[in-house]
Amino acid sequence: MNKIPMTAEGASALRSELTRLKSVERQRIVRAIAEAREHGDLRENAEYQYAKEEQGFVEARIHEIENKLSVAQVINIQEIPPNGKVIFGATVTVVNLDDDSESTYQVVGDEESDIKVNKVSIYSPIARALVGKEVGDVAVVKTPKGEVELEICNIEHI
Repeated sequence: MNKIPMTAEGASALRSELTRLKSVERQRIVRAIAEAREHGDLRENAEYQYAKEEQGFVEARIHEIENKLSVAQVINIQEIPPNGKVIFGATVTVVNLDDDSESTYQVVGDEESDIKVNKVSIYSPIARALVGKEVGDVAVVKTPKGEVELEICNIEHI
């Protein structure tokens, strides 16, 4: 089975979620199911049906997280000496050459990517264009609206 890259921060967040799901959510749902059973006929008991459905979602998420962590290759970018190139986990500041706007992205694994906080998946078009480049290089990103040229201004291991 192939390993999937994940930052140390991403792995820690998944472990925290797993702990919360197992120790808090499972117990809450078990109590909700027990309480709903006390209300009588389970076939027409909406609270029972909802609790059982929620239990299924939580158990599926627990299974999903356990599987992801079992195949994760955790990479701590702070332990890797900077070599001047964009690599997994690096934080990259770029300037869009079309409109001179500046953006900063961290290259992360799929599970932890979130464009709202400028974390891009290693498999995204932006990350694929940036990986391997150095400060001063221009990366061409193919987007639905056409190609965008990004000049790399800074690479950090934070």
